[in-house]
Amino acid sequence: MSEELELAQLELLCKQLYSSTDSSERTKAETTLSLLTQSPSCLNKCQLLLERGDSSYAQLLAATTLTKLVTRNPNILSLQQRLDIRNYILNYLASRPKLAPFVTQALVQLFARITKLGWFESDKEEFVFRNVIPQVRPFLQGNVDYCIVGVQLLSQLTCEINQISGSDASRSITKQRKIASSFRDNHLYETFQLAHDLLRRALQSWKSTKFIDETQQTLVSNLLRLALNCLSFDFIGTSPDESSDDLSCVQIPTSWRPAFLDFNTLQLFFDLFHCLPQSLAPIALSCLVQFASVRRSLFNNTERAKFLMQLVSGVRYILENPSGLSDPGCYHEFCRLLARLKSNYQLSELVKVDGYPETIALITKFTVTSLQMWQFAPNSIHYLLSLWQRMVASVPYVKASEPHLLETYTPEVTRAYITSRLESVSDVVRNGLEDPFDDIGMVQQQLDQLSTIARCEYEKTCSLIVQLFDQSAQSYQELLQTSALSQMDVAIQEGRLTWLVYIIGAAIGGRIFLNSTDEHDAMDGELAFRVLQLMNFTDARLAQGGSCKRLELAMLSFFEQFRKIYVGDQVQKTSKVYRRLSEVLGLTEETMVLSVFVRKIITNLKYWGNSDLIVTKTLQILNDLSVGYSSVRKLVKLEEVQFILNNHTSEHFPFLGSSAQINDMRCRSTLYTSLGRLLMIDLGEDEEKFLNFINSLTVAFDALALLLKSNSIFNVDEAKKGLIGLARDLRGLAFAFNTKTSFMMLFEWIYPAYTPILHTAIELWYHDPHVTTPVLKLMAELVQNRSQRLQFDVSSPNGILLFRETSRMVVNYGTRILTLGDIPKDQIYPLKYPFHNYLSALCGGYVNFGVFHLYGDTALDDALNTFINLLLSIPQTDLLNYPKLSQTYYVLLECLAQDHMNFLANLEPNVFLYILSSISEGLNALDTMVCTGCCATLDHIVTYLFKWLSKTTKKPTQTGLVRENETCLKVLELQPEILQQMLSTILNIIMFEDCRNQWSMSRPLLGLILLNEEYFNQLRQSIISQQPSDKQSSMAQWFDNLMEGIERSLLTKNRDRFTQNLSVFRRDINDSLKGPALGNSCGGAQTIAASQDNMMS
Repeated sequence: MSEELELAQLELLCKQLYSSTDSSERTKAETTLSLLTQSPSCLNKCQLLLERGDSSYAQLLAATTLTKLVTRNPNILSLQQRLDIRNYILNYLASRPKLAPFVTQALVQLFARITKLGWFESDKEEFVFRNVIPQVRPFLQGNVDYCIVGVQLLSQLTCEINQISGSDASRSITKQRKIASSFRDNHLYETFQLAHDLLRRALQSWKSTKFIDETQQTLVSNLLRLALNCLSFDFIGTSPDESSDDLSCVQIPTSWRPAFLDFNTLQLFFDLFHCLPQSLAPIALSCLVQFASVRRSLFNNTERAKFLMQLVSGVRYILENPSGLSDPGCYHEFCRLLARLKSNYQLSELVKVDGYPETIALITKFTVTSLQMWQFAPNSIHYLLSLWQRMVASVPYVKASEPHLLETYTPEVTRAYITSRLESVSDVVRNGLEDPFDDIGMVQQQLDQLSTIARCEYEKTCSLIVQLFDQSAQSYQELLQTSALSQMDVAIQEGRLTWLVYIIGAAIGGRIFLNSTDEHDAMDGELAFRVLQLMNFTDARLAQGGSCKRLELAMLSFFEQFRKIYVGDQVQKTSKVYRRLSEVLGLTEETMVLSVFVRKIITNLKYWGNSDLIVTKTLQILNDLSVGYSSVRKLVKLEEVQFILNNHTSEHFPFLGSSAQINDMRCRSTLYTSLGRLLMIDLGEDEEKFLNFINSLTVAFDALALLLKSNSIFNVDEAKKGLIGLARDLRGLAFAFNTKTSFMMLFEWIYPAYTPILHTAIELWYHDPHVTTPVLKLMAELVQNRSQRLQFDVSSPNGILLFRETSRMVVNYGTRILTLGDIPKDQIYPLKYPFHNYLSALCGGYVNFGVFHLYGDTALDDALNTFINLLLSIPQTDLLNYPKLSQTYYVLLECLAQDHMNFLANLEPNVFLYILSSISEGLNALDTMVCTGCCATLDHIVTYLFKWLSKTTKKPTQTGLVRENETCLKVLELQPEILQQMLSTILNIIMFEDCRNQWSMSRPLLGLILLNEEYFNQLRQSIISQQPSDKQSSMAQWFDNLMEGIERSLLTKNRDRFTQNLSVFRRDINDSLKGPALGNSCGGAQTIAASQDNMMS
């Protein structure tokens, strides 16, 4: 095909990919173009598209294709080829400054990626990819268009080096940090200075133009982003995510001190904010946020005070001239800037700043105005509340003589928050505006901050809340008593009361953060009795159908906060909170309050069964109450609790009935866990009491058994719901019964009477995860030896019987689920439950598995074979894609390798190879628990193999041993590279990566070396030969030291000596990599990989 035809075809495909409205056409074009990276002529085709392509889409495709090519396998291109690509990109950008923006961005991205990946590569002892700034400087010295491209190149490179992209996630994190550290030490400060100088020149020369020119605005925007990228660099390798934004401290290197001691630097960004149009000003404020977050230790005390003074002065000027904050972006960044003032500086430092009284007054005015404008940038309120929360929390620690004035201004903030929230209700109800309670997470976060703020001058807070609450409660009662009921007015009052109840709960919860007095406790009582009175009023309306879900959730939030502070083992029984409760409600002690709690729980479970959220939160309160040592003993004496224990049926609690949705049944386990704890307090060995308690479940099981045994047609959905509910109930009880006596009562009740029903359910509905999940979870709980409750008597067969039931259930499930063919994606995750059953049963320590083989019982073999069949049905990629499944699998595999190695050793070669491959994958997992489990499993396997090989060497006449272990030998003979690959993987991790489980890695490494001594010596020689000539002798000595004193055995003493040697070996390697002479060996992962490839070929 001629170049012209090929070019035309590629351009047509690009047009179809990027502009076609036909999805099938786009998919076909994408599939065809994806093969471009695999084409031997990929580079030529991309160059053809860049030079002769008519459309921007063709140029974009060429740039993205080259990026994929250099990213997926950098070594496929020679060093010279990659240098040529980089130089070609720079020349291309220089000769075409008017490219489409998305094409320029793609080429800039390619430049940054190829520079980063080649950072440690050298040619004639020169790091050829590091001469970035000299190459970019001609762009910066050109006209505005060229300067924009140069700034984009530096900005994208800074971002690229600072972050771990998807392509880097599987590579060495240590190498990523070494690249970032090298760039930080040698180029980042110069890059920041370039941005700073260009911004200063732009400000000086363009003040009169007000940045009207769009090209100039683009340049300033890119310069600000470059400065921000420099200031946001991960200087010390902490890899913070966005969730840590409020707590991050910018770890500016000491070498940057001149820039920060020159206070013109800080002033530049304040000046830019005031001069720039609103589209650019937020970026200037983002830079100021980073300045405010600079680590404290960069300055001495005097310098820090001057820096803070200038910072506060700039903030004060913005507050005095707030017109620039009308833009939501500017407003948000300014709120962040205010929050950083307190997160990075102490209140005692702030009060000493000149003009502090004026500043705190302006901040108060700004905060109050912001709170009153509740619809404007609601996500920014968090930062303002964070500032006040931290200042109030710091008050007890302030030693400065200057007044902090918080007792004057904080009540204004508290009042503004409370009144603005109440005033918002009317707008939401009448005008249909977005309700803040639709985002309850944000509301809860604000309330958590208010809990500290409100405790400042608590008398004023309580007085305000009491006044507003009494007004709203009275209006609410009057409205409900009128004949012409206005639903809108009722909704407004309910909304106001909802806010007030939430706020009261937060105010009471704030007691834990600040020192409290008896007067404050009495004020809590004033607030609490009003909520309890309102609760009595609203509960009385439930029977007539009057209800407000959000008000109910607010009351549950109040109960949770009150329980944390005033109910439990750590609460002083003489608390003044009960004085007012006693006067108004007659609640003189904690037991009476607990009675109120339980009555509320009963009421909610009776009337709110159709609300899964309310039922779940209600049961969570019951669960929390049932955990405390003293409170649970008081609870069990209450008549209300005895009522629940004797009447836990759908008649009294409708959510336990068949009308409930399947997804809403999960809370039943929480209920029965709580009831189980309460029952155990006085249960002892009273079997009759247990049978009376569980009678309702007995009746339900008997009815279900008759239904399943009958030949008549029955309602399948009703049967499923009944079974799911029973399984969840019993799982809750099994979790609570953590003593031998109580658990045996449950076990003898369920076996053998009702386990057949569970088996039948698995056989009938094995394809429905809604059924199999709760049943398998119940069985997993029954075989869980929690608190050593499964300690059976020497004459009891219960341990074996329990395992046989587990085996039968999992075999039934496994064999049937495998009949579906390829297991559907929605069935892969639930496979963790049978795996968990195996794990709990095999690791429980209550079954002697030798008896199964001794007496010809196949339960163990059936269970293990089913596990293998299920395992083989899961693609290896999915094992690590489902974290909980992978964790369960690898722990189970470790248990098998430890106690059932004979079984693993006799598996079919392809199965054994699959397991070894999954271990190899797990060694590179980011989850440390998975990686550690793989090391332990591999250690058991290589130890077994080494011992067996040692025995056959010493006793070659034992042909039985050879026959029994033929599978292992076949795998080692057919594919010895699997163990060799794991050896090189572990060695690579220990030598060049951030190895967090070095001890675990060391244990299998010795066995792998002893099993592959020849390969290890080749690998060692290859690694040594690829080091700089002046470091080869040192590397050889370190390898000699590693094996010094190591015998050819896996005895514990020998292992420990090897582990010690390995620690010294790793330390020597890491120390050498810190020096410049070994810079090129930072690609150690590639070194080992290349060595391995050479030896395998």
